[in-house]
Amino acid sequence: MNFFYFFSHKSKDKDLYKAIKNIFGFKPKNIFLYKLAFTHSSIVSESKSGIKENNERLEYLGDAILGAIVADFLFKKFPCKSEGFLTEMRSKIVSRSNLNKLSQKLGLAKLLQTQIDNKVSKSSINGDAFEAFIGALYLDKGYRFAKRIIVNRIIKCHIDVEELVNIELNFKSRLIEWSQKEHKSLEFKLTEETGYGVNKLYWVDVIIDSNIEGKGKDFSIKKAEQNAAEVAYSKIVL
Repeated sequence: MNFFYFFSHKSKDKDLYKAIKNIFGFKPKNIFLYKLAFTHSSIVSESKSGIKENNERLEYLGDAILGAIVADFLFKKFPCKSEGFLTEMRSKIVSRSNLNKLSQKLGLAKLLQTQIDNKVSKSSINGDAFEAFIGALYLDKGYRFAKRIIVNRIIKCHIDVEELVNIELNFKSRLIEWSQKEHKSLEFKLTEETGYGVNKLYWVDVIIDSNIEGKGKDFSIKKAEQNAAEVAYSKIVL
């Protein structure tokens, strides 16, 4: 056994353990889940089994868990508001740009293992890592614990919900206006559909002047277009 390799990895595990405890106030049980949450695909090669051990699967899970918890929080906070209002508010909270900012603010971006410069990149890797962390938290501690952390340590401490009410959020419209002003060709292309019924997932690319500038996915084509538009708008315009 390479003891330097062994102890260096033990040291990194200990640092990650301390970072999570300092940021969120809890002690992880399965540190491997959190290591995986902060492992970007850019540094992982495919294993013999054909599986890449990166944070993409945890991101998928965390996206669903975060959406459910935010929906529950908003439903109780705004008992008289319509479904449309609640949906828009949830979109604002879980938007890629907002999750990117939260990841930076909380210090999660510093924990991410990647070959991409996440400090200057306008991609979604920091927001993706945030969702992957939520997925790891859910698997490690369960739904109720994850909900308590998300609501009390993230939403209430780092998100001004009242301010978000007054923020307009329609990245597709913004992108269309920008493309018209800059005389750019713009296309929203449905590239893939997976699953069936209510679990059907749509994948959309934003193509500007023949280049793919944003990708988005959701359980409705409209929302997938909005997600892809947000990525493209943040990358090109902001």
